[in-house]
Amino acid sequence: MRTVEPEVFLVARPELDYDELARYLEDVGGLSWLERLDRDQLDAQNLAEFAGRLCYRSFEPGLNPNVTRIRTEQDAYLRNILASAHGSVLEHISFSFVLHNVSRVFTHELVRHRPGVAISQESLRFVRLDELPFWFPDWAREDAELMKRATAVLDQLEEFQTWMADHFGLDEEGVPFAEKKHRTSFMRRFAPEGVATGLVWTANVRTLRNTIEARTAQGAEEEIRLVFGRIGELMKEEAPALFGDYVIKDGAWIPGWRKV
Repeated sequence: MRTVEPEVFLVARPELDYDELARYLEDVGGLSWLERLDRDQLDAQNLAEFAGRLCYRSFEPGLNPNVTRIRTEQDAYLRNILASAHGSVLEHISFSFVLHNVSRVFTHELVRHRPGVAISQESLRFVRLDELPFWFPDWAREDAELMKRATAVLDQLEEFQTWMADHFGLDEEGVPFAEKKHRTSFMRRFAPEGVATGLVWTANVRTLRNTIEARTAQGAEEEIRLVFGRIGELMKEEAPALFGDYVIKDGAWIPGWRKV
């Protein structure tokens, strides 16, 4: 048994093609809006603003006869998007995370958030366990008797995984992969739900906002609170105009605008 800590890696973010934006804006008007943009690692916010302005053709006053004045500051524009719950424009912006050393308790809860996400999870049907990595919260680590008994249980389960692999002869030469897969699928049944695993989780900003709020709430499971608190911090750095409205209270991320 090896103790681990859940980790979050932000591995992919939006990237705008500003040349293509310019070609579009040359046709409909609004190149002055493009010239105002800060292109320094703010592609997520720029995409949200572009999608919102396209809806009303509000890149410049006068492109839409109904629009005689516009918000020129991006922060103010995106605050209005959030305040008016114009959340559809946030669905164009997706981020991908590797969630490492998270338990299957965590992943069972995470998959309940389905709209606007993509998931690729490590398969224990194919990946044979030779150890049982496990996360313990601080309060559990401080309980010596609990840790002694928990470690003993996990060590026994880990030893059983090793015994089964040897018993089935999985490392002998010439064992077909299909046979290894079949046995490994059986062996995973003896791994606890708390065993650490990993996945790639991609979500759009609208989903991210809702999930951060739901999964950092005080009533949420403690591991998922920990992970989504870290995701919240990452997103506040990546797109401050889209995540800067949150107030953090006792670990809970409370948005200024709900149900965007």
